[in-house]
Formats: sequence, structure tokens, C-alpha cells
Amino acid sequence: MGWVTKASQSLESVPLNGETPPADVGNLAYLVFFSLGAAVLLPWNAYISAVDYFDYLYPGTHIDRVFAVVYMFPCLIVLLYLTLNGQHYTTSFRVNGGLALYLLAVVLVPLMDTLFIKDAGSTFTHYATVASLALTGVADALVQGSVIGAAGELPERYMQAFVAGTAACSVLVSALRIVTKAAFPATIDGLRMSANLYFVVSGCFLAFCIVAYNLAHKLPILIYYRNVKIAAMADQTFAFEVHSKSDLAPEEARALLPKPSSAVTFGLNNDTALFVLSHIRWLVTAMVLMYVVTLSIFPGFLAEDVHSLALGDWYPILLIGAFNVFDLVGKSATAVYILDSNTSIVGGTFGRLIFFPLYYVCLHGPKSFRTEIPVFTLTSLFGLTNGYFSSCLLIVAPKAVPYAAAETAGMVMTIALITGLAIGSVVSFVWIV
Repeated sequence: MGWVTKASQSLESVPLNGETPPADVGNLAYLVFFSLGAAVLLPWNAYISAVDYFDYLYPGTHIDRVFAVVYMFPCLIVLLYLTLNGQHYTTSFRVNGGLALYLLAVVLVPLMDTLFIKDAGSTFTHYATVASLALTGVADALVQGSVIGAAGELPERYMQAFVAGTAACSVLVSALRIVTKAAFPATIDGLRMSANLYFVVSGCFLAFCIVAYNLAHKLPILIYYRNVKIAAMADQTFAFEVHSKSDLAPEEARALLPKPSSAVTFGLNNDTALFVLSHIRWLVTAMVLMYVVTLSIFPGFLAEDVHSLALGDWYPILLIGAFNVFDLVGKSATAVYILDSNTSIVGGTFGRLIFFPLYYVCLHGPKSFRTEIPVFTLTSLFGLTNGYFSSCLLIVAPKAVPYAAAETAGMVMTIALITGLAIGSVVSFVWIV
């Protein structure tokens, strides 16, 4: 069924020519992957955190739900393009290009605010804002797919660093939103200052990530595993391992491998992707379902559909903050313990479907279930399960295939993730009915 085996796991730790993998001195490589995880979600979180400002400028547009759809579909389209053509672009080119697009997208908002918006939004600024978010979706495809693929070729802790970085970013942005809401007045000027602060902070951090990523190539541990990858791809005996796992003739198995000259730029291609998909199909299915459930509820339902007389407009901010904190807890927990059985991981992911009827009860059920404590408790569990199971899926999937196919597995899981987000962003509109 494509579960992890001891044989596939051991490939990761096989020394190169008898060498012992170098230490990650100062955990610098770990911190780079953690920072890249934060960079992937920082622009998205900046837009979502500024939703109060955008709601003021463009009332009645369901801007948070529109953001989700506009972000996810360009991201998915670009990922599918990379599935067919990724081998033509180096990982460095994709990541640097994506980070540059991120930086452009977060700079556009304060620039547009200064030049065009002033005290009121217009049709032009509305569409320009939506277009800039679509640009971040393209950047997401370039960065997230490439970094997850690269992390899949490294020991588990680097994938855990990446997913923990995504969660830490969300927590920090939520904290920043709470501070700015408390510090700035609830006027258009206060909302504008808060929004611009989110985007300025995001821009500075993205500039740092561009520098850090390009310096990371010189770290001994990353050089070592890059050489492991090249050696694995150049070694034709790897084809026989593929044969043993897939019942292919040796000649057919060799056809799945890239030529040694293309080892560094290897991305996805049809044959390799199909081979990987056949081995991790249940993990892929679980990843799609994971984010269909998550984005169907978060952030749209929590931002628009539940209300509190006591907390007022603080309610959605605190709910989103609770989700993000427990998402971080869940993603950090995989550094301590990962479920041994992939059946349990997939089963737990399918079990999250229970959140649909539970949230429905919080919206339409007895009054006692529509109060703050049940909703906060449910949202905390929702974030915890999202963080833990999504982290588990991303960590185990690249280890379920031979080493030379690990990057492909990471990119396939990214496509599954974005597919789930895209479907979930559409399903989220059902709550409006």
C-alpha cells in the first residue's frame, strides 16, 4: 500500500563512500529550513491578518474567502506545470524566484496604499490586491514544492523544521495582529497602520530568507546530501531496487531514472511521478483530505460565521490565534514522537471529518454549544490535529520511496496539499448558505 519500509528508510542514512554525514554545526541548516517554512506562509498570513483593513475598504466582498480561492488555484496550476517541466529548472532558481515574487507581492500593498487608496478603496485597488495575492500563490508553488522536495532528501528533522516554521510564522503573525489591534485605534488610520506593519515586517523577513538560503548551499551537511543524491541517481544498480519494489523489468526501471548529467536539476517527470504516486497513494489521499477539511473551516468560518457578544470583533482574532498556537504544538510534537503505523496516520486524518458536524452544532445547535468555551476547545483540537497529522504525512512520505525519488515524493505531497487547500477554499463557501 505504499507504507514506509525499513529498506526505504535506511537509504537516508547510508554513508557516501563510507563517510559519516557531517554535523549540522550550530543547527544552521535546521534554522534555514525553519526560516523557509516561515517564509512560505508569511505573505499569506500578512494578507489574512490585514483582513479587517480589506473588509473596511471592500465591504460585502467576502474578501477572506476570495483570498483563499485566488491564492490556491494559481499555486496549484504552477505546481502541475512543475510536475511536467520541473526538471528544466534548478531548485535554487525556483526557490529564489519564488522568494522574489513573495517580496514583490508584500511590497505592492503598502505601495498601493500610499499611492492610490488614501481613505477609500476602488475597483482598481480591489482587483490589484486580489492579483497580488494570486502572485503569492505562484510564489508558494515555486518555494514550497521545491523546499519540501529538498527536505525529503534530508534526515527527518529538516522536514520537521520546515513544517514547524510554517506554524511558528502563523503564531507570530497572530500575536502581532493582537498587539496591533490593542495598540492602534479601530479607525481606518489604525487599520491601515496595522496592515502596513504586517507587510513591512514580512518584506524584511523575506529579504533575510533570500540571503540565508543562498548562503546555506555552503553548509557541509547540505553539500554532503547533495552529493548523496547525485551518487544515488548515477548508480544504475538503483534501478534494480526500483525493480524489486515495483515488479518492473530492469530496463523499465532504469527508464524511470534521470541521466546522471541531470541529477542536480532533477524535478518531476511523468514516469517518476506515477511510480512515486503508486507507492504513497494513501498518504497523498490523506494529505488532500487533510487540507480540504482545514480550509473548509479555517479561516473563513472562524472569521465570519461564529460570533460572541462578549468578545466582539476580538473573537475571530483570538480563535485564529488559538488554531495557530495548537497547530504549532502539533507540528512540534513530531520532533518527539511520530506514529509508528502509517495506517494510524491516515486513519487519524480521515477522523478529522468529525469536525464538520461538530462545528455545525456550534453554529446551529443548542445555545450552550454556541458559547465561547466549546468553540475555543474545538478550534484548539482542530489546530492540534492539523499540525500533527500534516507534519507526519510530510515526514513519512519521502521515506516510503527509494532515496533518489525522495524529492519527487515531496513535490507530489505538495501538489496533494495545495489540491486540498484549493478544494477546501471552494467548500468554505457552503457555510454561507
